[in-house]
Amino acid sequence: MQAEIVVLRAIYEPTMAALEREFTVHKAYAAPDALAFIKQQCGHARALISTTTTAVTRAHFEALPRLELLACYGPYVTLIDFAAALEHKVTVTHTPDSTAEPVADLTMGMIVAMMRRLCEADRFVRSGQWPQRVFPSGVEVRGKACGIVGMGRIGREIAVRAASFGMTISYFGPRRKTDLPYRYYDNLEQLARDSDCLVITCALTPATHKLVDGRILAALGAAGYLVNVARGPVVDEPALVAALANRQLAGAALDVFVDEPNVPAALLQMDHVVLAPHMGTSTREVREGRSKKLLADVRAHFAGQPLRHVATA
Repeated sequence: MQAEIVVLRAIYEPTMAALEREFTVHKAYAAPDALAFIKQQCGHARALISTTTTAVTRAHFEALPRLELLACYGPYVTLIDFAAALEHKVTVTHTPDSTAEPVADLTMGMIVAMMRRLCEADRFVRSGQWPQRVFPSGVEVRGKACGIVGMGRIGREIAVRAASFGMTISYFGPRRKTDLPYRYYDNLEQLARDSDCLVITCALTPATHKLVDGRILAALGAAGYLVNVARGPVVDEPALVAALANRQLAGAALDVFVDEPNVPAALLQMDHVVLAPHMGTSTREVREGRSKKLLADVRAHFAGQPLRHVATA
């Protein structure tokens, strides 16, 4: 008899196919109420598959009395209740990898798409408007000031790419990085005021929740652009929607949202906003690498073999 596992959120299709060939898979994400589904249908499940953006709470562990393994598809395990995992004797694994480079590549693409209006231009050509009128111009990336909020690994990679486009780099964070040549700001409002494009890359913590609020957006101003590739709640989403609707920002490029995968309806109607489905690390190379690691640990667990990618809090 195949072992039973629960998948909390849809993951890379080839990975799902492999899991379904080898195990009895319960797709909690397809149910209207995932936790209720788990309580009612998954009492025999021995493994749970999550993602870096999926919360795994004490309630999940309590609903799965036979759970032995929690395998996270992704490197970050900050949304997992490790205390509950320990109490329930559940081993947690993850898929460590380098996400800085692909996220930085996407970020630079979004900056160019936003400022040069590439998505609008695509719609303009496809709708047959080109023969009738001239497409309105975007602005050059070269020579613009790029402010980066959070100069970790991803921020550093974005800085390299933005500088190669001729942008001037400055950054905000909890402390100055002494090994970097870029200007440091200890005041986010001042960085926003001095930036043409403000890029959000910092981690979501209690200190960064709604860090970019109406005050920061006002400082960025009507000629400023916002890019968020961090987490949706770092930005005050209603304030951002209002600023964009009132043309108090020139544009925005967003890969993350507060209530993913749900996007505020107002944003869907705005031509000066570039939207992406949280795809910063969604390259074939990253997904296949994560798949190999996750499947290897799940198979090893059920074969009674050592696990290679055990995670800790």
